Amino acid sequence: MILKEFQEILLKKKGTTEETPFGPEALVYKVMGKMFALIAWEENPLRISLKCDPDLALALRAKYEAVIPGYHLNKRHWNTVIFNGSIPEDEVLMMIDDSYALVVKKLRKIDREKLINL
Repeated sequence: MILKEFQEILLKKKGTTEETPFGPEALVYKVMGKMFALIAWEENPLRISLKCDPDLALALRAKYEAVIPGYHLNKRHWNTVIFNGSIPEDEVLMMIDDSYALVVKKLRKIDREKLINL
C-alpha cells in the first residue's frame, strides 16, 4: 500500500478528518476530533500508528516483526506498523478498522449520535 491508498481508506471512514497537529511530517486522522491513526509519511518504509486493544496489540507484535509498540504514543494502546511487505493487506485493513471502532466506541454519546447522522 502507498500513502495515497492509505489516505483514501482513512478518509472514507465516516466523520474522519486529516490534520497535521504535530507538524507536516505526521498526518493525523481523527474521527469526531479523536485520533485513530497517524502516518509518518516521510519514513521509508512508510509507517502508520493505530490504536489497538492491549491484548491484540501484544499478539500482533508477536506475530509480525513489522508491528512495534506505538512510536511516541502509549505503547499499551498503540502499535506502529512498518510497511515492508511482510504483513498481508487484509490484516492491515483489519487493524485500521479496529482502531477506528475503538475510538468511536469511546466517543461521547452525543458525538456517536452525530456520527450516525453524517
